[in-house]
Amino acid sequence: MDQSLAVTYRNVAMPWNNRGMISSASPLHFPSSRTLSRSSHRAPLTTMLVAALALMIPVLTGCDGAQPTASPSTPTSPTLATSPLLRSPAPRTDDSPAAQATRLARSMSLQELVGQLVMAPLPTGYDPANLKDEIEQDHVGSVLVTGNWNGGAAAVGTATKALQGYAGDGPKLITATDQEGGMVQHLQGPGFDPIPSGVQQGARSVDDLRAAAATWGGQLAAAGINVNLAPVVDTVAVNRASNAPIGALDRDFGLDAQGNGAHAQAFVNGMRDAGVSSAIKHYPGLGGVTGNTDFTADGITDATTTLQSPSLGAFSTALEAHPAMVMMSLATYTAVDPHHPAAFSSTLIDGHLRGDQGFQGVVISDSLSAAAVSGIPQDQLGVSLIEAGGDLACISAPSVVRPVLDGLNAKAATDPGFAAKVTRSAIRVLALKYQMHLAGAPTARP
Repeated sequence: MDQSLAVTYRNVAMPWNNRGMISSASPLHFPSSRTLSRSSHRAPLTTMLVAALALMIPVLTGCDGAQPTASPSTPTSPTLATSPLLRSPAPRTDDSPAAQATRLARSMSLQELVGQLVMAPLPTGYDPANLKDEIEQDHVGSVLVTGNWNGGAAAVGTATKALQGYAGDGPKLITATDQEGGMVQHLQGPGFDPIPSGVQQGARSVDDLRAAAATWGGQLAAAGINVNLAPVVDTVAVNRASNAPIGALDRDFGLDAQGNGAHAQAFVNGMRDAGVSSAIKHYPGLGGVTGNTDFTADGITDATTTLQSPSLGAFSTALEAHPAMVMMSLATYTAVDPHHPAAFSSTLIDGHLRGDQGFQGVVISDSLSAAAVSGIPQDQLGVSLIEAGGDLACISAPSVVRPVLDGLNAKAATDPGFAAKVTRSAIRVLALKYQMHLAGAPTARP
């Protein structure tokens, strides 16, 4: 029975059962017929039954839609159709981050959506005011704080506060940095503890690493950084000294794939404990190349990694910690997709990472101003990323931001299919911002 009906029935002081009938287990307490004579007391008993049935009429008439005829001098009782108890509740609004992001995206221009797909750099010594127009007019939605900032947390905090001010009333900025530890720690000075190398972190227990990462993350958060482009999840499969991007710099955890994945989980969880999101990198792994994609286009082809390689198991394990982002490498994996670097490979992004691995978060590129992709026209760098299923174009050189923005806007304006991909990617970025409370905290359900 409808619970609202049950409430109405209970308002009548009658012993109803769960079918809306008078319960035999709780009979009306009329005087016992054994103490009354049939002739002298039949009328009172009949009168009481009629009175009881009269109480039922206003309630029961609403169940089948029949309406009693009201006396002109007697106001009609409210029917079930008009009772406040039975009005249909207002439909609930889906307040999930993805739903809120979708609604927000519908209200944004195509240029605003494109801006959400670009992470512009703020190098050390660079005046944040130089990014004002890109944020206010081009709607750039993310900033990479890069280089060797030695002035400490106060200087970084001043810069990030200024940047967020340029975002105005719209979604706030993702402010990211590379704070891996060891030789890759872009923010230093008072307020930032020195962070040991990845190999040294790998020697710790996962519990100790999580606690340490929470401390490091808290220092980032205090300086206005909300995303750490770390940890490194690459598993070195060649001689460490010859693996220029990872092994030679001790950037990995120095373990096998299983150990690397477990320590990556601990790092991600520790950062999250401090309110900082993470990007695991460099998918599907730089442990099998000799060249450093940041500085060269030579030696950056991996001919051995397949989708079944153990090194990908480290990423699978790290993904169980639900990182906010996955960073794609700029190396080419000929056994998987011989024609595209990973960041531009739909086979790896849409097919494997999203399809096989089930990752639905933000896919970010390694720096599109790196030497590895210097042979590609700059205005096609962002386009190639979005075409493959990526979402966020990370750029570490200020001069590359304008060509990437122009290329994305031009393609989206003339290609409806590409514009749809821009929208999908922007929704993923905006959903992350809702999760991070950069676009308004998700409304609690009643």
